[in-house]
Amino acid sequence: MQTDLRSLSMECKKKFPPVKEAAESGIVKIKTIAARSTDILAALKENSSEVVQPFLMGCGTKEPKITQLCLAAIQRLMSHEVVSEAAAGNIINMLWQLMENGLEELKLLQTVLVLLTTNTVVHDEVLSKAIVLCFRLHFTKDNITNNTAAATVRQVVTVVFERMVAEDERFKGMAEEPPPVQGNSNRRTVSTLRPSAKDAYMLFQDLCQLVNADAPYWLVGMTEMTRTFGLELLESVLNDFPGVFLQHQEFSFLLKERVCPLVIKLFSPNIKFRQGSTSSASPAPMEKPYFPICMRLLRVVSVLIKHFYSLLVTECEIFLSLLVKFLDGEKPQWLRAVAVESVHRLCVQPHLLRSFCQSYDMKQHSTKVFRDIVNALGSFIQSLFIVPNAGSQASTGTPAGGSGSGPQAAMQAGQGAVGVSGGLTGQAAFEYRNISIPLMTVSVQGSAKATYLEMLDKVEPPSIPEGYAMSVAFSALLDMVRGITSMIERELTREEEEAAARGNGNQPASAESPQDLLAHQVWEEMVSACWCGLLAALSLLLDASMDETATENILKAELTMASLCGRLGLVTPRDAFITAICKASLPPHYALTVLSSNASNLSNKTYSIQGQTVQIISPSSESHQQVVAVGQPLTVQPQGTVVLTAKNIQCMRTLLNLAHCHGAVLGTSWQLVLATLQHLVWILGLKPGIGGVLKPGRAVEGPSTVLTTAVMTDLPVISNILSRLFESSQYLDDVSLHHLINALCSLSMEAMDMVCGNNKEPSLFAVAKLLETGLVNMDRIEILWRPLTAHLLEKVCQHPNARMREWGAEAVTALIKAGLAYKHDPPLSQNQRLHLLLLNPLRELSNVLHADIRQKQLECVLQILQSQGDSLGPGWPLVLGVIGAIRNDQGESLIRTAFQCLQLVVTDFLPTMPCTCLQIVVGVAGSFGLQNQELNISLTSIGLLWNISDYFFQRAETITVELEKEEAIQQKQAQEKGEPLNRPFHPAPPFDCLWLCLYAKLGELCVDPRPAVRKSSGQTMFSTIAAHGTLLQQPTWHIVVWKVLFHLLDCVRKSSTTADKEKIESGGGNILIHHSRDTAEKQWAETWVLTLAGVARIFNTRRYLLQQLGDFFKAWEVLLDHIQSAALSKNNEVSLAALKSFQEILQIVTPIKDTEKPEALIAMGVPPVIMDPLAPSGPGRPLLRSDSVAEHLAQRYNNGVQAQTPPPTAGEEMDDSGLWWSAWNTWYRTGMECTRPPPTGADKLAFIPSQPFLTALVQIFPALYQHVKSGFSMEDLRKLGVILHGAVSVPISSDASPFILPSFTEAVLTSLQEAVLTALDVLQKAICLGPENLQVMYPAIFEQLLLFVEFSCKPPQYGKVETKHVANAKYNQAEWVALNYVPFAERSLEVVVDLYHKTACHKAVINEKVLQSIIKTLRMPLGLKYACPAESTWKLAVSSLLKVLSIGLPVARQHASSGKFDTMWPELANAFEDFLFTKSTPPDNLSIQEFQKNEAVDVEVVQLISTEILPFASFIPKDFVGQIMTMLNKGSIHSQSSSFTEAEIDVRMREDFSKVCFETLLQFSFSNKASTPQEGYISRMALSVLLQRAQDVLRRYMEDERLSGRCPLPRQQVTEIIFVLKAVSTLMDSLKKTQPENVDSNTWAQVIALYPTLVECITCSSSEVSLALKEALGPFKDFMQPPVSKVQNGES
Repeated sequence: MQTDLRSLSMECKKKFPPVKEAAESGIVKIKTIAARSTDILAALKENSSEVVQPFLMGCGTKEPKITQLCLAAIQRLMSHEVVSEAAAGNIINMLWQLMENGLEELKLLQTVLVLLTTNTVVHDEVLSKAIVLCFRLHFTKDNITNNTAAATVRQVVTVVFERMVAEDERFKGMAEEPPPVQGNSNRRTVSTLRPSAKDAYMLFQDLCQLVNADAPYWLVGMTEMTRTFGLELLESVLNDFPGVFLQHQEFSFLLKERVCPLVIKLFSPNIKFRQGSTSSASPAPMEKPYFPICMRLLRVVSVLIKHFYSLLVTECEIFLSLLVKFLDGEKPQWLRAVAVESVHRLCVQPHLLRSFCQSYDMKQHSTKVFRDIVNALGSFIQSLFIVPNAGSQASTGTPAGGSGSGPQAAMQAGQGAVGVSGGLTGQAAFEYRNISIPLMTVSVQGSAKATYLEMLDKVEPPSIPEGYAMSVAFSALLDMVRGITSMIERELTREEEEAAARGNGNQPASAESPQDLLAHQVWEEMVSACWCGLLAALSLLLDASMDETATENILKAELTMASLCGRLGLVTPRDAFITAICKASLPPHYALTVLSSNASNLSNKTYSIQGQTVQIISPSSESHQQVVAVGQPLTVQPQGTVVLTAKNIQCMRTLLNLAHCHGAVLGTSWQLVLATLQHLVWILGLKPGIGGVLKPGRAVEGPSTVLTTAVMTDLPVISNILSRLFESSQYLDDVSLHHLINALCSLSMEAMDMVCGNNKEPSLFAVAKLLETGLVNMDRIEILWRPLTAHLLEKVCQHPNARMREWGAEAVTALIKAGLAYKHDPPLSQNQRLHLLLLNPLRELSNVLHADIRQKQLECVLQILQSQGDSLGPGWPLVLGVIGAIRNDQGESLIRTAFQCLQLVVTDFLPTMPCTCLQIVVGVAGSFGLQNQELNISLTSIGLLWNISDYFFQRAETITVELEKEEAIQQKQAQEKGEPLNRPFHPAPPFDCLWLCLYAKLGELCVDPRPAVRKSSGQTMFSTIAAHGTLLQQPTWHIVVWKVLFHLLDCVRKSSTTADKEKIESGGGNILIHHSRDTAEKQWAETWVLTLAGVARIFNTRRYLLQQLGDFFKAWEVLLDHIQSAALSKNNEVSLAALKSFQEILQIVTPIKDTEKPEALIAMGVPPVIMDPLAPSGPGRPLLRSDSVAEHLAQRYNNGVQAQTPPPTAGEEMDDSGLWWSAWNTWYRTGMECTRPPPTGADKLAFIPSQPFLTALVQIFPALYQHVKSGFSMEDLRKLGVILHGAVSVPISSDASPFILPSFTEAVLTSLQEAVLTALDVLQKAICLGPENLQVMYPAIFEQLLLFVEFSCKPPQYGKVETKHVANAKYNQAEWVALNYVPFAERSLEVVVDLYHKTACHKAVINEKVLQSIIKTLRMPLGLKYACPAESTWKLAVSSLLKVLSIGLPVARQHASSGKFDTMWPELANAFEDFLFTKSTPPDNLSIQEFQKNEAVDVEVVQLISTEILPFASFIPKDFVGQIMTMLNKGSIHSQSSSFTEAEIDVRMREDFSKVCFETLLQFSFSNKASTPQEGYISRMALSVLLQRAQDVLRRYMEDERLSGRCPLPRQQVTEIIFVLKAVSTLMDSLKKTQPENVDSNTWAQVIALYPTLVECITCSSSEVSLALKEALGPFKDFMQPPVSKVQNGES
């Protein structure tokens, strides 16, 4: 400072003394400051006004040398920041004066700059003065000054804003003042701003004023200003200090209120201008677009948009709309070029584009700015093709499209370096409708390096070379695609990574944060907005492109867009881009439905986007491409050939690339891609080989495919890429893989439709690729297996075209085999689900009806069995299901193949399969049994079932263990799910269930329609139950009984009863059918017999085991019901067998009688099978009762029943009674039903049971009775009687009679009758041995027997059936023969007598008046006597009567008082009466000896009366004795019969009989010991009779004597009279002895009345008579006494 001051004082010494003085004093001042102050600079600053003063004065001298010195000194001061505010003001004022004087202009600028940059003391007016000073210097005449000033202005403006930034930094963190009121209209002073900010504000505001050609507010003193400079300054401020405008509302306000309106106003000429309207009268000269301003405006707009977009949303919308308008074809070419450059600038800023989209396109009522930009670009490119380059013509006069020197020169001139680097390429890059456009390198990819926007020095619009606009637009398009896609993909990837980090990818998509969702919406909107325009432009360019690199770029853009849309899940745009690529790959106009349908919304359609029309131009066909291939199109109708060009192949490669790299996002577009590839493959003639790989092969039909060498070399590569494409499917994620599979499936569907109705060669592309995809994705085969196989199975394998079908089956089986052979991780053995999944399609193939498919399937099964049979594990059920999926319509050969598989399984694989599958094996074997194509297979399969049962038996323990383990697991799963365990026969243990399934299967076979199968399976079933039943646990038997045996019985019963009765003609060929099997009904009868016998045998052998089941009683009832219904069946064979079974369950085996010998039965039509002793049948296997297996099992289940059941104890017997009563009821019902006569009016052929049947029925009773005797009641006895009676009454059919009835001369009982008597015998023996209370039954037995006795006289009727006597019946007619009941009745009678002998004294017999019943019954034969059917009958009856009376009378006398026998006596009297005086005449041929024998019988009866009855008259009712007397009386009078010859008369008169009668009478008149009144009474009776008799005899004798005259009377009459007379004399004697009071007055009267008669007899001629008469008359003298007078009233 001191030096400067000294120099100054030196200079001014002469001319300017004041200045010198000032300098001197300045030196002193500085010295003192330096001496006093520690901080010299600060002190200097305080005093700076004084320090600076000398220099200012120096400047005032206007002397250049002094001025320069002073300015330098001032600058030094400034640079040390020792200038105070005041000093600074003074300095500026001084500089202003210098400026006005035009002195030291450059130095001034330098000083201002130093002052403003070194410190911040200059503010407000001072600052504005400094700035105006610089501006003023910018407009001097001197070019150097101007330029320097311009630079200084720029720097000063920057400094002002930099200060503000620094100030903001300083105040950062302090409390903010309240924001100013918005819309502050006082633009001069903005009070709220801090000092530097205020300066900046004022400066910026004035810049706007100046550009707008208005007066400035703050920059006072401005003289002139240019718009271009103003705009440049505005641009630089906006560009360099965006923060200021964004942070301070005042500045934002300026932007909105001043800058934007200004820009819009300045744009107006450009908007209104139209190309070609220049010729008309133009308005003001400024109205024409002006290149420098326009270009600068665009730059400002670029900056505004770039930095302040967020503030100026609405304004930017206007700007962008303007930009879009500038691209119009009507605008000048340079304007369009600059606009395209601006658009390009936007296009390389994807984030900005995103903001546009967010602010406009996504708002409801806003312009779709982003879409418009893209569409405008598209339209721009299209317009270049449609309208020739008019712009260059206007500006340079070169012809449009000419590639002469004009444009080139212009371009090189205006473009500098760019021109050099981007000369024209050798040929046109795009060619379309005869317009070709070259392409040049405009800028590096991704940066918008503009050419025309940088021409700040040009005033005139430059000329634009041909192709420049296209090149920029093309770059812009590609950059936009690149930018948007890379930005979105980057963010997508980041988001995916975050998501993965956040939840390891486990979190569901819904966990996205709201901003993520928002981001997605923005991206989707961006793509939605731009894809149409992009696609239109790119498709056109692709079609026009002649340049391989250009084509590559376009394809790449389309590909990246497609991939992006795919990632964002935007299906329509994705498909549209892919469709474009696909179309480009195929020959022009190639008809491909997928593409046209998909692209119908795209091709040849105009998108109208807010007034902007984007025409999607359809590809041109006049292609200048090199043809590389000619081939056949893949269509339904044959067409001509089609050609492929190199570009097609290039596109195809892009397509492959797309599928290869972006397969994951293709989704449903796979269909487009694959359809296209399929057609290309077909045109190129590739055909599938092993594993689905496509190989070049010759086309089958049509002109052969023509391929150029160029493409020939490509083919292997393409084929390889194709294969790699499907190999790379292993890297796709699961969803994409599914899309791929779906697409292949729908392709395949189309291919199938094409060859549906004809026999064309099918396109196997899809099927082959499905197979290939499956094979390469084996490691995750699960996820694609279902769709893959479902399609192959449901569609391909069912296709009518054989080649197609064959490939389908080939693919399925190849996949299955590969899947099983693949080394999965974890291995299949540990991954059951996968194993089953792989085998499942094998099963599904069973649903296909074509035999060739089924054949392939079964071959595959055989191969699998042979290769993986041991490791099938959980797959067994499936494999077995396939083997068993046989149907009757499949034909023998398939069934045979399947059966081979089954035999292989049963022989080799039973031990290796899981035990749970054994049940299925049983089912499959069963289904082979049920098929009806091949009887031998059915029978063999029943054999297999037997083998299987053997296997179960041998491996019982291991199977049980394994099954139980499995069961436990299932049980647990079921519990977790909370549902019951679902398996057949559930409660039974699993091993038992296995048996049950086996039995159930056999049970099904037992009701097969074929008799052979029925028989075989029936025998097998009962044999297995017999042989292996010991293994079953007790509760399982319950199921066996109910679900297996009874179910079977039900079915058999039903089938038998409904079976056809038509005769089956001989069974085909020469097989004869035995007559016992010649109807379906008879064949079913055999089955019924077998089944019933089998079940009964099981009940018999396993009874003790079954009895421990809870509902044995119910089972027993059901069994009995079956027996009953079988017994009542109308088939003799069945009914007899039923009774055999009944016997068996009662454990009866009857000895066979002669009549039941088989010969006899065969004649009756009963086959002999039923007569075999019921031995266990079965294929010759011994019955395994207790062997090791059973014992082991018994130990396993302690509760199980031991192998051999111990017999029950007595206690258990008691529980059985219910069973036996049930059996008894069944027996009773059966008996009732079968012995009930047919109803009246029934036809002649009514069914009548056979004798053997009835015999068997009755023979069951004794054994049954043993079981029920303890509770056998009278009611039961009555029931028994009904049945026995009914059975005996049944007639015999005439054709069976010879075997049952003896020739009628012999009297023999039939076996049935014997059985009936045996039954009763058993009963009476039991009563005899049983407790007393049983004896009440005796009377009932008697009653029953007496009924039978009656048969001797009147045989029973069987309903209304007419019976004939056996002699009259014709053999072989349907007639019924009555039996000979006499022997039966007689035997019954013998039994009665025998029984009565034993039981006469029993109370019941007495109470129930049995004796009376016997007598009553015997009355019938006794009365009939000679009229009896058999003579023996009445004789037996008499002898029986005598026997019975000899026993019964003493009993009757004994109980006389009880009155129990009162009714018997009249009955007895009548019996005697009927017999002794019978109404029947003896037969004519009766010999004398016979007659005498018969008389002797009569005599015997009278003797019985005299010995057994009359002596005990006192105990006998009077009237009975009277009746007897009358009878004796009657007997003693000869009753002659006039028919007798004289010779016989002696005998026939029954003289002996009469005599005996009379003697008996007499005997009773001599009762001398009439001690009791009772005896007196009987004597009186006898006397009365005797006297009556004597009177009669005498009278008759007198008459006879008189009539006979001289003739002597017959001998016996004489004897009789003598006998009478003797009797009278005897009587007289006895009367004498009797006490007079004992003799009844009646008697006296009768005796006296006799006298006259005797007297009359004196005349008789016979001496004998006279003698007797004399004796008789003698005693009368005693009665001759004088009469005694009567005493009356006490007087004599």
